[in-house]
Amino acid sequence: MAEKKNILTYEGLKQLEDELQELKVNKRKQVAQKIKEAREQGDLSENAEYDAAKDEQRDIEARIEEIDKILKNAEVVVEDEVDVDKINIGCLVRILDMEYDDELEYKIVGSTEANSLKGKISNESPVGKALIGARKDDVIEVDINGNIFKYKVLEIQKSN
Repeated sequence: MAEKKNILTYEGLKQLEDELQELKVNKRKQVAQKIKEAREQGDLSENAEYDAAKDEQRDIEARIEEIDKILKNAEVVVEDEVDVDKINIGCLVRILDMEYDDELEYKIVGSTEANSLKGKISNESPVGKALIGARKDDVIEVDINGNIFKYKVLEIQKSN
């Protein structure tokens, strides 16, 4: 079975590449130094600093492996080529929550980049999935756990 493509914006790709570089170049050296210093303290069986450093090393290596896997299957959305006639990944959308008369703004991204606190929602989330393909002035309905939410698309634009 083919692995799922990780859809990324250029910004998301750059952030992952920067994080990977930081982990491989700086964090590995820092944790190696911590392990070396902890070893010099003697008995490793009761050395909390050594255990903590080894745990940190495991976490760093796991994150490096995770990022490598994401990047191996990455598909980058060219945001300059995004069609603003209808919503797709890479669009910045302004919608109206019709129940609360509240305007919301989201950037539609792949699931790897999603961060609702930063206004980035996944194309696989219930709202993101419903928005994909919608046009300005469309009203979409989103079923979340049996509750229907209605949103009106107010604006679609390129995110950069």
